[in-house]
This record gives sequence, C-alpha cells and structure tokens, in this order.
Amino acid sequence: MPLPFLTADRAFDAVDDVALPFEDRDRWRRPYRPGPWRVGVAAIWLLLASYVLFAAVVIALTGTPSDAGVILGIALAIIVVSLRLLRMGVWVSARGLRQVGFLRTRTVAWERVSAVRTVQQPVRWLGLPRAVQGQALSLVRADRAAGQPGAPLLTTHNADFLGRATAFDRAADSVEAWAEEYGRG
Repeated sequence: MPLPFLTADRAFDAVDDVALPFEDRDRWRRPYRPGPWRVGVAAIWLLLASYVLFAAVVIALTGTPSDAGVILGIALAIIVVSLRLLRMGVWVSARGLRQVGFLRTRTVAWERVSAVRTVQQPVRWLGLPRAVQGQALSLVRADRAAGQPGAPLLTTHNADFLGRATAFDRAADSVEAWAEEYGRG
C-alpha cells in the first residue's frame, strides 16, 4: 500500500529518467515529507488531546453530561489543530501549486506562474518573528508587477526543513520540476 507522504523519496529513487514518476498527476500531493519539528509538535498536541479525552470520560462518568460535552469539544478542537498542523505546506498537482497555511490556503494555477526559484535571503526561524540567513523557494507570479516574488513557499528554517538542508534541496528541486513541466517557470 503506497503512502502519499513518502512520495519525495520515490521521485529520486526511480530508475527511469522521468523526474516525476507519479501515477495520478491530478491528485494533490506534497513533494516532500513533513519535517520532524512539525510532526513532533502535532504529536504533542495529540498527546494533550488524549489526556483531555480521558478527562471527558471521567467527567461523563462522575459529572454532568454538559460538562463532559464541553471537554469533548475542547479535545476535538485540539485534534483539529494538530491535523491542520500536519496538513500545512506546499502541495502540487497538474492543476497548480497550493500553499496550505494554518488558517488559509492559496492555490495558483501553473499558467499564472512565471518562475519558481531558490533564493538566498533572510527567512523566519520556525515561523517566529526572528529572521536568520537562509534559502527560500519563491514563487514569481506572472500577474505581479515587475516579477516580484511573493511570500516564500519553503525555507531552510521552517518546521519541515530546519536542520535538513538536503531535504530542502530535494523538495525545492521537486517543486521546480513540477513548475517546469506544467508551467512556464
């Protein structure tokens, strides 16, 4: 059974000369594995949710059902937050490029992409206000003035690639390959 989050390694281990050995290119997929920081934070949130669910069971057995319902709602909210953290990142398909954030998702069709390139610039460390020197994968849209890049898609210091420079290079190469195949970038 293939696991969709393992597709980054399969793309570079293929024996063919095809850069993108995927069966269904219309399906949205993340071209890299989620990083250990992202998975670790989500695991801690899920651990917290298990304690809150246990508290909901105890309250349901000893207290009122409305109190147990409130605690159950809190546990479900924690689970939704942790799953959304795992879903964040860059996703690609034949239709375009999708950047999934915590609260919003932006999708850009490949026809509107003029370039995808790796640039050296100050980047935010784990999404915090502190900026450090690093690399960022930037998307330049065709409908922007003077080809100015937007917000970085991936950085060497985000939750997926902190301390994993090789993984960043592979993910950037994969996104650039998708852009080259389907867009003008």
